[in-house]
Amino acid sequence: MTPGWMLLCAVATLSASALAAAPPDSAAVTPQAQVPHELSREQAVAMVQTRYGARVVRTEFIDQDGRHLYVFRLLSAAGKVWIVRLDARTGTEVP
Repeated sequence: MTPGWMLLCAVATLSASALAAAPPDSAAVTPQAQVPHELSREQAVAMVQTRYGARVVRTEFIDQDGRHLYVFRLLSAAGKVWIVRLDARTGTEVP
């Protein structure tokens, strides 16, 4: 192999490894700080069942003037049924 080919191969190898190690395109990556974290339905159900010691029998996800809420119908072991509303982002109860 001639020195010119060896140099060309070395440059190609270095270029390929530099591309592989480069961070992804910043336009394709959404920073976590820009996307507000919301509880998943599963997380919210687990939170409510633990908090109230009751079983969730119905769940709705609603948008109330731009605020995302989970609305739960709960059933206690004694047969009591009630409704609890949680802010999907913070997990706090909403009256």
